[in-house]
Parts: sequence; structure tokens; C-alpha cells
Amino acid sequence: MSEQILNMTGIIKTYQMGDDDQVVLDNISLTVYRGDFVAILGPSGSGKSTLMNMIGCLDTPTRGQYILSQQKVDELDESELASIRNKEVGFVFQQFQLLPRLSAIQNVELPLVYAGVPEKTRKNRAWKILERVGLGEKIHHRPNQLSGGQQQRVAIARAMVTEPTILLADEPTGALDQRTGQQIMQLFHELHEEGKTIIMITHDVEIAKNASRIVHILDGKLREEFAHV
Repeated sequence: MSEQILNMTGIIKTYQMGDDDQVVLDNISLTVYRGDFVAILGPSGSGKSTLMNMIGCLDTPTRGQYILSQQKVDELDESELASIRNKEVGFVFQQFQLLPRLSAIQNVELPLVYAGVPEKTRKNRAWKILERVGLGEKIHHRPNQLSGGQQQRVAIARAMVTEPTILLADEPTGALDQRTGQQIMQLFHELHEEGKTIIMITHDVEIAKNASRIVHILDGKLREEFAHV
């Protein structure tokens, strides 16, 4: 049986709205296994962004239990959350979030700089991962010298360079045209086939169909879950 790397049980998230508590996540239970490719599909306002923040250890539940790589995330303080986030989760954002003054390889190196990895080691690792995503000849290009698709590849390389347990992608094709988006999804397929665990947040049914599992979220509840064939 595959190793369970993420388990949420009875997750509730509420926010204070005046005198009332607004329930954003309502009794969420979700299990992700090593090597899964899961799409969390839902419209705007469904709670998927809050769930993504929870998965990525950017937020903690009001109630319920979240275990990531055998650690109880719901019991961690801010410092411990930052530590598990940096170690276990690689983020890929819709708008790439690359630093414009840095080259591709410098952007990819950045998480390793924060982690205190020696310069020679981090440059070698960043170069190898850029080669892996098809940008071996663009390592010295700045973001404004790269296409949108190439910038997203740099962002994916940056997310992978720390060798995280989970690659967490938020609308990864949202800023791209359809053809480029398909190329990025092909890269995700290849990474999945190599054994990477991917969780993708999306509102787009067609993009979600690239995953092997699709979880629907609506009004803060997980409504349905099925394997995509």
C-alpha cells in the first residue's frame, strides 16, 4: 500500500465576521498518498484557496487534525509551521512570483540560499533542475527575457529544488494561453510519472482532468471524489 503523506480529519476553519463565525471549511477530510496527482476543483468562493493554505501550512484549522509527513500540523506554532512548510511543500503560483532582477538560476537557487546550502551545491542543483524542466540554455535569462511558459517552468524548478514532499500548484496555467498551459500540464504529468506527489488547485474542469484524482469542493465541503481515467 502507498505511503500516506497527508491526512486531514474533520477540518473546520472559521473566521470572525462581526458577531458571527463564518465557516469557510466545513468538516473536511482528505488523504493523499505518496505519488498521487490530486486536483482540488471548485469555483471562486468555494473554500479551495483556504484549503490550499491549510495544505501548504500557511494557516491552521480552527478544529480538526492535519498530519503531514507524520507531523501534527494543527499543533505547530508559527516557527514550526515555517519549518515544515519550507521542508515539505514546494509552491507553484499562478503569477509565477519570480524576482525580476534575478536570473532564472538565481530565482531557483533562492530557497536553497534561505536554507543555508553552500553556493557550489545550490548552483549545481539549480542548474540540474532547470535542465530537467527544459531551460538548460536559459539559466542566465531574467524573467522579462522569458515567455510566460518559460517563467512558469522556472517557478516549477524553484518549487522542486528543495526536494519537497508535495508540489502544491495554485492555478498553474491560469496566466497562460491554452497551448502553453497544455505544455505545463505535460511537465506535471512527467513529474508525476517520476514519482512526485502533486496537489493542484483549479477552477477549470479540463485542467483538473489531468490529475489522477479529482476532489470537488463547494461551500467549504468536499462533495465528491473520483479517480480520473
